[in-house]
Amino acid sequence: MLVVMKRDATKEEIEAVVERIKEFGITPIPLPGAERTAIGTFGTTSREAAEAVESLPGVSEVVPVSRPFKLASREVIASDTVVRIGDVPVGHGHPLAVVAGPCAVESREVTLETARGVRAAGGAALRGGAFKPRTSPYTFRGMGEEGLEILAEARAVTGLPIVTEVLAPEDVDAVARVADCLQIGARNMQNFSLLDAVGEQTKPVLLKRGMSATVEELLLSAEYVLARGNRNVILCERGIRTFERYTRNTFDVNAIPLLKRLTHLPVLADPSHGTGKWYLVAPVALAAVAAGADGLLIEVHPSPDHALSDGFQSLNFDNFRALMSAVPHVARAVGRTEQVAAR
Repeated sequence: MLVVMKRDATKEEIEAVVERIKEFGITPIPLPGAERTAIGTFGTTSREAAEAVESLPGVSEVVPVSRPFKLASREVIASDTVVRIGDVPVGHGHPLAVVAGPCAVESREVTLETARGVRAAGGAALRGGAFKPRTSPYTFRGMGEEGLEILAEARAVTGLPIVTEVLAPEDVDAVARVADCLQIGARNMQNFSLLDAVGEQTKPVLLKRGMSATVEELLLSAEYVLARGNRNVILCERGIRTFERYTRNTFDVNAIPLLKRLTHLPVLADPSHGTGKWYLVAPVALAAVAAGADGLLIEVHPSPDHALSDGFQSLNFDNFRALMSAVPHVARAVGRTEQVAAR
């Protein structure tokens, strides 16, 4: 249930409601808003508990929440959440945030060259994996802590905030010391220990949809992070695995407007993983913009043919610049007034 307090409810009245909810063995989470406070509850809520709470001073109404995901639901939080990656706002009418860079941090030279190229084209943040989960243990798996140092240097040189993946709970603190946003990859979307760990720190979390995950499963994974206290979650549609073999994945474009309806959290689109082919990245990216995505996650490399990871789906600098030039036109064509966020 969601307990909606009156606009003039006092701090003491809110605290009394919280304590009364606890008496029923239910976990309360206060959700302060611009005009009033609401209190979300987690656990099995009885009719007796709802009636007892509704009669307390300062309570406006008790609203049942039908969604299995609570804190991610618009039923609980109606207004759009804006998440900041460094000083770049993502969501709710802010400029489209394009996060771009190499799949993996493979060398200092390539990372710095790509960071400069991303910035010059108008990208808002730099992506790059210092730690890479790979299907085969024999493929390049990133540079680890050395890669984090290179990403920190790229930020210092270009001013671009950093988005990078974390693979294990024990690595969260080390990655969070460098990253401006922690990415949870598709393979780890339901790594619940990792979700708990990133939920207990304050850096934003970019949560990618699992390759076989439903929309509801994605939102329930987001719930793990939100329930631990970190409300800075960005969702990412990156395609799902289907019977189609001509593309790496099937990009689920209808998930974008669906997520925007179900949740207040910002949504990015990753057409690089969604298609697996560089020549499909731009058209699918533009479709995602038209569908309402708050930003894009694009793989960019100065020489995709020589990339150590996912070169076949990476844009070179010329193609990335062309995409960045096209995005504002599509946004305006569908009535979106925001421009592309640039650094």
